[in-house]
Amino acid sequence: MDFIHPLANEYAAQYSNATPSYLKEVYDNTLATHPHADMQSSWNQGGFLSLISKLLQPKHILELGTFSGFSAMCLAEGLENDGQLHTLELREPDGINAQNNINQSPHKDKIKIHLGDAGEILQHLTAPWDIVFIDADKVNYGKYYQMIFPYVKKNGLIIADNVLFHGEVFSETLKGKNAKAIHAFNEMIMSDELADTVLLTVRDGLSLIRKK
Repeated sequence: MDFIHPLANEYAAQYSNATPSYLKEVYDNTLATHPHADMQSSWNQGGFLSLISKLLQPKHILELGTFSGFSAMCLAEGLENDGQLHTLELREPDGINAQNNINQSPHKDKIKIHLGDAGEILQHLTAPWDIVFIDADKVNYGKYYQMIFPYVKKNGLIIADNVLFHGEVFSETLKGKNAKAIHAFNEMIMSDELADTVLLTVRDGLSLIRKK
């Protein structure tokens, strides 16, 4: 769900070119064929991830929630030559589809998909992360953050998606479990003295969190 006026979104897309053009087929095919296509990062959001990665030139990236592989391939744009991106996906069909998409990418040798429960996989991934992108099951955002944070480099960046959760977090009385979890996550980040954060109203909300 976008909170910006549709014309503003169209204008922004017209005057943005950071999204890798070779990903257009993957992006459009997902929108046309996947029953949950709204889970894919928007085209311009992909450009944002790509630009951030190019600015930071990371060596180690962690992504929670692979889906079509679109966001992973955008994030891989800025990886160092010997860099690596690890992306976690719970659903095997999405993981297989993402692998097929990534195999066509110039960064295919830098991206590794891990299939299974993120909470279990994270116990074995302890690289010093330069960038982390959290876009997985909302009820566990807080848990994932706490597991990952010790392994994020100083001045490393955590990007959390869907932190506005379709506007449900605006309600005085939160009802859905996802809205409650995201609101609790946002509260937790704000109280974390070891991090700086800014919440951006990009699409469904992106929080940028810098480890001090």
